Amino acid sequence: MTYQNYSLKQLQQIDAAHHLHPFTDHKELREVGSRIITRAEGAYIYDSEGNGILDGMAGLWCVNVGYGRDELAEAAYRQMKELPYYNSFFKCSTPTPVLLARRLAELAPKSVNQVFFGSSGSEANDTALRLVRHYWALEGKPEKNRIISRKNAYHGSTVAGTSLGGMEPMHKQLGGAVPNIVHVMMPYAYELALPGESDHEFGLRAARAVEDAIVEAGPEKVAAFIGEPIMGAGGVKIPPMSYWPEVERICRKYDVLLMLDEVITAYGRTGEWFAAQSFGIEPDTITTAKALTSGYQPLSALLVGDRIAGTLVEKGGEFYHGYTYAGHPVACAVALANLDIIEREGLVERVKNDTGPYFAQALRERIADHRLVGEVRSFGLMGAIEIVRDKATKERFEGEGRAAVVVRDHAIANGLMLRATGDTMILSPPLIWTRETIDLACDRIVRALDLAEKDLHH
Repeated sequence: MTYQNYSLKQLQQIDAAHHLHPFTDHKELREVGSRIITRAEGAYIYDSEGNGILDGMAGLWCVNVGYGRDELAEAAYRQMKELPYYNSFFKCSTPTPVLLARRLAELAPKSVNQVFFGSSGSEANDTALRLVRHYWALEGKPEKNRIISRKNAYHGSTVAGTSLGGMEPMHKQLGGAVPNIVHVMMPYAYELALPGESDHEFGLRAARAVEDAIVEAGPEKVAAFIGEPIMGAGGVKIPPMSYWPEVERICRKYDVLLMLDEVITAYGRTGEWFAAQSFGIEPDTITTAKALTSGYQPLSALLVGDRIAGTLVEKGGEFYHGYTYAGHPVACAVALANLDIIEREGLVERVKNDTGPYFAQALRERIADHRLVGEVRSFGLMGAIEIVRDKATKERFEGEGRAAVVVRDHAIANGLMLRATGDTMILSPPLIWTRETIDLACDRIVRALDLAEKDLHH
């Protein structure tokens, strides 16, 4: 590593001269310069100036086992020495993806037993879209190809991922999405529930939007419904417990496949291996990535249910789809070692029985009453804080997202990495956080809110 020879200023200048960042206003970034993160350990990241920042986002929803895990580096090193790369094309395989596929089938809901590998959640959702449409074509129903998604959903950033997602600014820039994808209401009670409507009733009404879209198109035209169990990038939108079982019932009633995007929620985040288990549903596909390797290597796994896999195998014929790095032996070796850590340290159970409930209680007792906070909500180790001007009316500050950015900047300056999405502060910490870490994070959130309040009310 030679970056130590460069000053922060030099690295920022080189970054500005040559490096285009994702989801960034490049004009704005080049005026302020990027924050250079140089190392990390446990639950903390450190910037080039030596500032330790508690990572409230687990990187980007992914570093579930925390930073500095030697055994993950060693698993990669051993695999690189033995076989750094071979592909899964031409009727070939390598040992690590074979063993990882079996391991994932053992952890997944019982009707899900096959795996298609890629390098990112976006790629995996491309695969899911292709696979579901291919499935219906094999079944002799090529016209059954419409996908129902939701407004404000995030399913990645490829053309297909952007099309499946429901983010309007992304659609606008794309200038022509993949056809035959429609978007219905999201199950977000804080803004969409009717006066006096219970959570349970709201969940059923939000699910009915899916049924309405199926009926409107005609069930013979609808291939699948896709959704994140808990909407992540859209602001940790947690559906009522009545929502998912009703969506599943509707899909089965009309013979529509159920696709879950668990890129954020899989591998312990919700207190189960998969959020499908948290909500008690059995999907036909589960898209996963991120925490599969805790972000130490790029890897995605699309888990495929028996119904689709059975048709694929029985009907035969080539599925014209795949990636150079599908089942990359090094990434799969790291994933196996990462799953070992999660299992050995009981991180899934810890989230379910200890840190998840404590996190919910801490947000309720320490954060919810703050004058800037309209609502706090959490599920497992995913949390959200709504920033409002007026608690009673839920009125927001002017300039959507401006207030949350003020809170975020104060949080980072006070040693906590938080993310702002619209007017929502979101948290997705590493699963290694303890009660003490949660207390420390809450201290820093309160401080950020207090400082932001002074700025916003001036």
